[in-house]
Amino acid sequence: MDKIYVTGHRNPDTDSIVSAMAYAALRNAVGDREYVAARLGHLSDETRAILNRFGFEPPVYITNMRTQVQDLDFDVPPILNQAVTVNRAWSAMDEEKHIAAVPITDDDGHLVGMLTSGDVAEYDMKTIADPMLQDVPIFNIISVLEGELLNETKEVINTISGRMVIALPCGLDEMPFKSKDTILICGRQPEVLRAAVEKGVRCIILCQAELPEEIRRMDSNTCIISTPFDTYRAIRLLFQAIPAGCVCRRENLEYFYLDDYIDDVREVVLQSRYRSYPILDRETNKVVGTLSRFHLIKPRRKRVVLVDHNEAAQSVPGLDQTDIVAIIDHHRLADIQTGNPIYFRNEPVGSTTTIVAGMFQERGMMPSKKLAGLMAAAIVSDTVMFKSPTCTPRDRNMAQRLASLADISLDQLGREIFEASAPEDQPVEKLLFTDFKEFHIAGHDFGISQITCIDSDRHLQRKEEFLDLMRKTMEEHHYMLMILMLTDVLKEGSMILYLGDEDLAEHAFHVKIKDNQIFLPKVMSRKKQVVPMLSALWG
Repeated sequence: MDKIYVTGHRNPDTDSIVSAMAYAALRNAVGDREYVAARLGHLSDETRAILNRFGFEPPVYITNMRTQVQDLDFDVPPILNQAVTVNRAWSAMDEEKHIAAVPITDDDGHLVGMLTSGDVAEYDMKTIADPMLQDVPIFNIISVLEGELLNETKEVINTISGRMVIALPCGLDEMPFKSKDTILICGRQPEVLRAAVEKGVRCIILCQAELPEEIRRMDSNTCIISTPFDTYRAIRLLFQAIPAGCVCRRENLEYFYLDDYIDDVREVVLQSRYRSYPILDRETNKVVGTLSRFHLIKPRRKRVVLVDHNEAAQSVPGLDQTDIVAIIDHHRLADIQTGNPIYFRNEPVGSTTTIVAGMFQERGMMPSKKLAGLMAAAIVSDTVMFKSPTCTPRDRNMAQRLASLADISLDQLGREIFEASAPEDQPVEKLLFTDFKEFHIAGHDFGISQITCIDSDRHLQRKEEFLDLMRKTMEEHHYMLMILMLTDVLKEGSMILYLGDEDLAEHAFHVKIKDNQIFLPKVMSRKKQVVPMLSALWG
């Protein structure tokens, strides 16, 4: 069953992580077992503390959703050991006529070569000019001929080598073999058999005949094998007794791994001439299947549910190669487009988790005690203890209901959250990018980071470190402006560190900027207050 990944935005905050986990839990609880919560970035200290507080493991970490080889409906042909006879390999290919080639492996399952029907045919044609067998295991010969070893030799014989010769009716002075390096195919011809054994030829293939007892008892190193097949079929089958590893193509092998991206695979396939390519598991380096050109025409796409965002720049890389199943969000409508109608739910509340909690109620389901506590924490976090302008009565009521189910205090929970949200001893890189979002509005590119805390003054002591990193980030990403919001829960406002056109910021926020900073009372929300102020200037 293909997974459906439920993922929040990049640099995920607590609401993004918890809403993904809660929605996946809801869908799995009602029987849709393929939903998996995922995250696109590292957890903040706040989120990690909350997950630990309620006993949850972090969602699976994914870096992109580009289509990979493992997403294709590739072929799983017989994967043959190099010791298998050409005869058996041909039978396997004949049963799987739609497969262009079969992989040949060593005893550990590692790729040795690729075998096609063309390779077998080419080898078969060469045997006409050179009817020579070299070091063919005796068990292979007995197997393809459905034969039986009739005598005991002086020495143990494991492999057979020699030029194949058919014994036609002739006189004793005209024996068809001239050296010991001969594989003689004959029938009911006692004189020829005796002469061949006395000569010490490598092997005799006795077709549809009995071996005289006196010849069986002769002391010799000649291996004698009987077969129920006639001479013509026996000699053709002998050429198919060689190991498949001797016939397969071993040079210039092109192969792919399960986690290779289709974009890269397509480039290689277009520049090569082969019809089929082996697929390997990168962890074990073993062959798991084969890939043909037609598999690339319509690959199976990954499926995703987006929560807490609906903007491509904030979503998973490779989103354009996925099928979006649903979007659940509380932000402005952005730029994501879908090829088919989807379930879309966007509500003006302070937390996406509030929406998901409502979906539990709609289905007549109650989250577990620890999940209820986790969801309450997410609502408290995203509404900044209900002080954010995005907060609605519905957020507060839902958080209180969830807290009651979890038997916890919202006030105590809020203090725990924001004490853990931004420790002052963290590197500025981690503080700046833990909750960072990039925006593209009306041709303007900019970034806004937000640190929610209960003592913004201590963070301001590192102002110059923040500004230096912000300048570097602006240059690397060609932002026209960059903002750091130090949102103080106790002061109920945000200290803004600003880089960019100061006239633009002063018009947007209606205050005078001094030393790259301003304080905006009652401004707690990046989404509902800061971004709309900037967007208004650009129409």
